[in-house]
Order: sequence, then structure tokens, then C-alpha cells
Amino acid sequence: MKKKKIVIALGHEALGTTLPKQKEAIKKTAKAVADFIRDDYQVVITHSNGPQVGMIHTAMNEFCRLYPEYSKTPMAVCSAMSQGYIGYDLQNAIRTELLSRGIYRTVSTVLTQVEVSPYDEALYRPTKIIGRVMTKEEAEEEEHKGNHVTEVEGGYRRIVAAPKPIDIVEIDAIKALSDVDQVVIACGGGGIPVFAQGYKLQGASAIIEKDLAAGKLAQLLDADRLVFLTGVDKVCYNYGREDEKALDMMTTSEAEEFLEQGQFEEGTMKPKIEAAIDFIGDSAIKSVLITKLNKDEETISGGMGTLIKK
Repeated sequence: MKKKKIVIALGHEALGTTLPKQKEAIKKTAKAVADFIRDDYQVVITHSNGPQVGMIHTAMNEFCRLYPEYSKTPMAVCSAMSQGYIGYDLQNAIRTELLSRGIYRTVSTVLTQVEVSPYDEALYRPTKIIGRVMTKEEAEEEEHKGNHVTEVEGGYRRIVAAPKPIDIVEIDAIKALSDVDQVVIACGGGGIPVFAQGYKLQGASAIIEKDLAAGKLAQLLDADRLVFLTGVDKVCYNYGREDEKALDMMTTSEAEEFLEQGQFEEGTMKPKIEAAIDFIGDSAIKSVLITKLNKDEETISGGMGTLIKK
């Protein structure tokens, strides 16, 4: 019997924000991932990288400021660095947890490039703040290079666009590894954004919304379920209001209606709901679970969460 395939998207809380916190958080996350493997799922994992890629970008910019003879590090390279070191911690923690249960699976991290369109309207409306706080002079220098900046408390910071993912370059490798029952970590941080220029791939100065990339990954793998491990137990209707209501289940039609009502915030719940709708499509079998990692019991929240189906 063919195993069910599941894509697990790890949010910030499942990873931590600093190197020591990441190692501790991932130990607990590995237990939740191992539960799915124990239950005989084929597991593919993707993850966020916001704090990590911001740290790398800031560090590399500061290095180049102190040592001008070195060239600055492009955003695509910073994304690749974050995939590498998060994947390193994740695959070792998951491998350790599996072996402690007597389960042998190879765990592999695939450095993943995700194609975006050079004509995506988001490229003309950058919204994602990255990097360190700059002086006015430094900000003007960035603008002179063609980059975008925004004023923040204490100075200026760079902002980059968040184009939508249209394809995953290494999807065949991810499929091949998954089909032989390896645990695969891929599309970290939304993937390394690239433009396809003939046979050449050119890194884009952008960030891909990690939830949309997770949806695209699940869609291309023809997964049975997509799980978002996030910071809340359930999706809420009228979030933050007196009549807030936690949702146990939601149909894709209801999700589309809630999106039209503006129920979900940009950059938090909205991209998860959009990814869920796109992934499920017309399928009566596929589903999406949005839930929280239970830090105390080191498990998924007992099937609580919000389940989305057609």
C-alpha cells in the first residue's frame, strides 16, 4: 500500500531565533516530525528563516562595511546560507530522534531554488524589511545601487519584494528522495528566489513568502496533507476582537469568503490560507492542518488545530 505523503511547514516557534535557541527548539520539533514518520508517512519538511536570514544579511553587510575590499553578499546567497545551517541542525536532530526510537531513515537537506517571475507586480512594491539599521548616508548609497529602503526608528532599513513562487528547480531531486522513503528538508525560507534566463538561473534580490512556497512544494509533490506548524492553536474568525471564534474546520469555499472579508493578516495567516486553497484545489482527498507545536508535551496539539478541506 502506498504511503501517504505529508509536507510539514515549520514556523518561527518550531525553530527559535538564535543559534542556541534554535538547537533547543529543534529537539522538540524533531519529536513531532518523528511521530509522523512513526505513523508511516512519507515526510517532506520546509521551514521559515526570517530571523536567521536577517542575522546573516546583517552580519555580511557589517563585515563588508568594516572590510570594503570584500564584495557585498547578495540576498540569494544569504538565503542559501540560511538553508544550509538550519537544514544542518534539523537533519541532525531528526536523525537523532529517529535512531533513539529504533527507526532508520536517511535525512537529507536539498539546497532549493524557487523560480519567480521577473514580471511579478510584487517586485515593484517591496514590503519585507531586512538587515541592520542604516544612517541616512548609507540608505542613500543603497538607493543609488537600485535597492529600496524605508525609514524606521533610529534610521533606515532595506526592504525587498516578495514575489510568488512559480516553480521549484530541484523538485525532481526532492521527489526522488521522498519516493525512496528518505526524510527531505527543502525550500527552506521559501527557497532561494531565482529568475530563469534561458539556461541560466539568476539570483533575485527578494524573499519568497515561505507559506506560499510550502503550498507549491506540496502541490508539486502531490502530497496528501500540508501541515503548518505555527504560533497559534487554531485559525480564528474575527481575530483579536470581542467576538473572536476559533475554527475547528473550514472548507476552501469558506476560506475564500473569509479572505474576501479581510479576515486574515498579511504575512501571518493570510498566506497560509492562500496556500491551503491553492494546494487543495478541487481535490476531495487533500487537506491542510494549521496548528501549534505543543512545547510542553513536545507533540502536535493533539489534532486540535484547524483542518481545511474541500
